[in-house]
Amino acid sequence: MALSPQKQLQFWGLFTVIIAVLLWALGDVLLPFVLGGAIAYFLDPVADRLEASGLSRALATILITAGSVLVFAIVVLAVVPQLVTQAVSLIDTLPQLVRDFQTFLNTRFPALSQPDGVVHDTLKSAGEFLQTQGPKLAQGALSSAMSLLNVVMLLVIVPVVAFYLLLDWDRMVAEVDALLPRDHAPIVRQLAAQIDNTLASFVRGMGTVCLILGTYYAVALMLVGLQFGLVVGFIAGIVTFIPYLGALIGGALAIGLALFQFWGDWLSIGLVAAIFAAGQMVEGNVLTPKLVGKSVGLHPVWLLLALSVFGALFGFIGMLIAVPVAAAIGVLARFVATQYTTSTLYLGHFNGPTADAETQTDSETN
Repeated sequence: MALSPQKQLQFWGLFTVIIAVLLWALGDVLLPFVLGGAIAYFLDPVADRLEASGLSRALATILITAGSVLVFAIVVLAVVPQLVTQAVSLIDTLPQLVRDFQTFLNTRFPALSQPDGVVHDTLKSAGEFLQTQGPKLAQGALSSAMSLLNVVMLLVIVPVVAFYLLLDWDRMVAEVDALLPRDHAPIVRQLAAQIDNTLASFVRGMGTVCLILGTYYAVALMLVGLQFGLVVGFIAGIVTFIPYLGALIGGALAIGLALFQFWGDWLSIGLVAAIFAAGQMVEGNVLTPKLVGKSVGLHPVWLLLALSVFGALFGFIGMLIAVPVAAAIGVLARFVATQYTTSTLYLGHFNGPTADAETQTDSETN
């Protein structure tokens, strides 16, 4: 005998609460497994294509793992040290940049920087804050990152988890499908396929877009000669998943730094602006339509809300699961809305098929 809707609602509500409590209590412990699962999900299509070309699942997983480890090692050895060095240098230089900006305003726009003016007081406060708190913030951020992503987890646990999950991904999906409630299996499969399509379009597609644009911004800015080009490109690439925000933040930061570094060299400043204009054009017209698509269904405001809420509730692991959960909630919300618009609660007793039949009968009688 099937459970009543009330019993089913209680069961799934209790299941959701248990999952939330586990995430809150075991966030740091679950972090490497969530990261490994995300990597396996990201690479599963590659393994499927290698299988389709004639390789076994085990051999495909080994090849993907070897390639990923090689790329990771190159990035760690060649990029990360330079990125950390530039980031620390940028934070240490910020107070001097504020003072230079204040000098620039005093020289070019003396009316804006009177001793009793708002601009003067704001810049003075910002410079004092950055000078006293900037190094502390940088040190705290680096120490938190090292405690969060320790060497053992990064170099051992995550790759091992990703390897085994990628190896058994199709089998795990089949076993989960076998455990679905028989009454609701078709609907669950339909919703799961829609969620997977959304995640595949956004996570895989947008992740690739962020990687391409971040690399482009970093390389182009370093070729122009911008002092902190690698950091600016990294920041712009990370926030590219929110439309226009990556180019806006990265462009403002890069042009601001270029004004201090290249003041008077308008060609270099123009090249920095052109780099972000070209990146935005390529992203909007080529990368996003080709790799992400136009019907992902994840609004930028919804993403920001999910990241903020899950980050506040569950910390870093909450931010990792925010996008998948946001995609799932979006698909479920559209499904509920569709069910609602076809229900008597929305149509009423006199607007459904019966009412349409009665109206047609009355018209034929007349």
